[in-house]
Amino acid sequence: MAAAPAPGGSGSASSPGSQVPGPAGRQFQPMVVVWEWQDDLGHWRPYSGQVSGYIEQCLHLQPQLRGRGTGGPPNTSTSISLGYADPSLAPYIIDIPSMKQFRQDTGKMRCVRQTLLPQSSAVARGVTWEWANDQGGWTPYEINVSMLLENSYQSRQQGADLGQLGHNYLVDLTALAQINKATSFRRQVRRQVSAPYPPAPGPTASVIHSGPACSCQQCLANSATGPIMSRTRHSFGQAQMSRPVLHGPSRTSAPTAVQSGASYSPYPTKRPLSVGSAAWGGPWLPAASAGTFTAAAQSAVSNGLSVASVPVQLNGPGNLNSALAALAQKPEEVIRKYMEKIEVPPEEDCMICMERLCSPSGYDGVSGSQAIAPSAVGKFTKCGHVFHLLCMLAMYDNGTKDGSLQCPSCKTIYGEKTGTQPKGKMDIYSIPQSLPGHPDCGTIQIIYNIPPGVQGPEHPNPGQPFSSRGFPRHCYLPDSDQGRKVLKLLKLAWNRRLIFTVGTSSTTGEPDTVVWNEIHHKTEMLSNVSGHGYPDPNYLDNVLAELASQGVTEECVNGQ
Repeated sequence: MAAAPAPGGSGSASSPGSQVPGPAGRQFQPMVVVWEWQDDLGHWRPYSGQVSGYIEQCLHLQPQLRGRGTGGPPNTSTSISLGYADPSLAPYIIDIPSMKQFRQDTGKMRCVRQTLLPQSSAVARGVTWEWANDQGGWTPYEINVSMLLENSYQSRQQGADLGQLGHNYLVDLTALAQINKATSFRRQVRRQVSAPYPPAPGPTASVIHSGPACSCQQCLANSATGPIMSRTRHSFGQAQMSRPVLHGPSRTSAPTAVQSGASYSPYPTKRPLSVGSAAWGGPWLPAASAGTFTAAAQSAVSNGLSVASVPVQLNGPGNLNSALAALAQKPEEVIRKYMEKIEVPPEEDCMICMERLCSPSGYDGVSGSQAIAPSAVGKFTKCGHVFHLLCMLAMYDNGTKDGSLQCPSCKTIYGEKTGTQPKGKMDIYSIPQSLPGHPDCGTIQIIYNIPPGVQGPEHPNPGQPFSSRGFPRHCYLPDSDQGRKVLKLLKLAWNRRLIFTVGTSSTTGEPDTVVWNEIHHKTEMLSNVSGHGYPDPNYLDNVLAELASQGVTEECVNGQ
């Protein structure tokens, strides 16, 4: 993780080492908040001070903004995208309710936690130690190791023995090398000075923990009986509503009002002043070309982050009702609508059952249909490909039953194909910054948000709950002619419930969860760490082909 320049101050109102009075005359030592993630060996690795500060700011903004400006129910979006604080972390988001880090392109999930450290410690001031890993990057030591190394470094010792912390290593502080005491294998180490960690809220505010018991500084100081056992001890409460928002470089205070009709976003009102090599100075205004891809009037007021151009509410009840209406349509009627029966079948195999077309369908006895004879053969009205009608009926019954058919040979779609995407929201924003590989235009940002819910009759397990991991999901398109063309088609695909579906995650194996549905998206803006970023010169053409395979084409848009 790249180090951020150390700002001139910590943003805390109290100086390091000062005491904050507590109840009954007790004194509280000023603390800082450190966010950590758990690696595959169970070790907790700290995020940088910049990333930890960003996570804290998002949490501070959330209770102030939730449910305001729309007059509707409170917004339940509690995911935080780490790419805004550090571009190298663009694929990662943190889901606060589950306390998990989620990688959007692979589905890999890791535990995260929020801990408190004394403000006077070296780590609190932004000093961390890292070792060179086998992938050519740097891995931060655990906090207790960094504190030992820093104390040894400040004491001008030549080395430090990590054995007292359970690690069979020596660290040569002169040569900056880690030495395995058993094998003498050496790794390079380095000392990093980054942004200080954010100061913890006052002793009456809450922090977030998971696990059966809590022994953090806050709980021990405020409980005469020791660790508090309930997880809800640190739930978002009224105490958080009055938290001060962190101030300092790359951070802004929370807005005092939310524009009516705007959807809540758990991100600061401005992007960091610098992200990688890109400059973000000044307020964010819509790209000059944004008006060409939206029929709705754009918001007249910028909130400093981006301007909502087309907030799209999911396929509301209308599309869902049309899909349910298709379920009531008899499958045999759909087959007859798009296929013509032929009396003399050609001398070839049916590519569905692999039986000769002049012979009965391989699904004879499997399908319970009494309206279609096993030997009946038909051809599609447009493409002319020929199949057993009973085979096409079995294929339709095994699909979404949305009233459409797709030719198994050429993939031509007959009717309007709809999917099983749950209800959610699609927001579209305009960003003036260019994507890598598209220097002549700005960027279109799409934010998908689908909450967890209960599966409907079109889903694999009707009546059962489904999970919704990794939302909101942030995706990017160039604000070019072709990018706006893709955007129009993605909006149509969203309204047809084709972007996501409910199924089993191919990366985590979790069943009954919201997953992507064969239309690829770019989830990184300024990097390509996961392979789902830019530059990618073939992406727009590829996604247009994927949309076409779902029956979403320009002809569909022009025909509306």
